[in-house]
Amino acid sequence: MVIVSQRYKLKFDKSLWIVGLLMIMISCATDPGFDNVPEIAFLDISKDTMVQNNLNTDSLFMRISFKDGDGDLGTENQNFKENIIITDLRTGVISNRFNIPPIANGGLNSGIEGEITMKIFTTCCIFPDGTPPCQNPAAFPTNELSFEVEMIDDKGNRSNKVTTTVVTLLCD
Repeated sequence: MVIVSQRYKLKFDKSLWIVGLLMIMISCATDPGFDNVPEIAFLDISKDTMVQNNLNTDSLFMRISFKDGDGDLGTENQNFKENIIITDLRTGVISNRFNIPPIANGGLNSGIEGEITMKIFTTCCIFPDGTPPCQNPAAFPTNELSFEVEMIDDKGNRSNKVTTTVVTLLCD
């Protein structure tokens, strides 16, 4: 009787193991349902003020999240060396470009998602009266600075654009 019981237990354990393995395989192959065009969202900035300077003496950290249905962000065969573009909204000029490091591909259904943190260095204040940038006129002690962020995947698909919260740039 003990031997039969052990055989039954052995068959039951094998069955559970096989069912568990199948569930893991199915969950790995599940399509996350993301669009093949990257989608980003602004999460936060590490601080709300920076001191102006053209020598990179102050900085903050910007964090965004991303989703991409075909997983062609941060791959070894990138067509775009710098695939995160950050624009200074005061001027409309690109202020930073970043390269997404390689991200492990998920296989058959290779949708990926995650977060990226970037270090952004300070910049100069811009004055409405034509005073040269990086000066410290008493009439303009601060500037409001915000950024627009966009991402490009290996196929050239451009993500949505997101705008950061405002950072106060201390001009004095």
